[in-house]
Amino acid sequence: MTAKLLANDLTLMRGENCLFQELSFTINSGELLLLEGQNGSGKTSLMRAIVGILSLESGEVLWNNIPVYQQRQEFHGSLVWLAHRTGLKGDLTLTENLYFEGALRQRSDADLAEVFKRLGILKLRNLPLRLMSAGQQRRAALARMLLFETPLWLMDEPFTNLDHEGRELVKSLIDEHLATGGICIMAAHQSIDINSTIIRVNL
Repeated sequence: MTAKLLANDLTLMRGENCLFQELSFTINSGELLLLEGQNGSGKTSLMRAIVGILSLESGEVLWNNIPVYQQRQEFHGSLVWLAHRTGLKGDLTLTENLYFEGALRQRSDADLAEVFKRLGILKLRNLPLRLMSAGQQRRAALARMLLFETPLWLMDEPFTNLDHEGRELVKSLIDEHLATGGICIMAAHQSIDINSTIIRVNL
């Protein structure tokens, strides 16, 4: 896959506070954009602005050289977001959640059982999400990133609630995604060691 995300002169205000001003960057296939900064500095807000949840004061985001606002539906179908909340429904089982989402976006060739096995959640596949621990729910959310053909991954503090094994798993998944031409935007407090180009933005 090939992809490119370009941000031109982004400015975002929250009330009287300017989170960032005239911010520009370009991310190409195989690259990771690492958003760094203290809590409240605007990392999550920047990701929300990129996907259109927050309105920018000025500037624009382009996906494959076309402004996002001109291709909103196509752009949203090209991304998956690992946020603080899983975005999955608590009363549905893990399998039901992913089949439901499968109706909304393009499935990859990955086998569902193999994905669950790799993430260590195969035994949880028929368990309602609300009965899972925070770490298990985090792994469940990671399954979406492997099951759908999405070149753009947005990851907001992806190591939260994960043990050392889980953190290493996330790193390996990112490496594989970037190696196949994907793009990743990550907000993280800690440094990350991967085998691809890292573009750093300090907010």
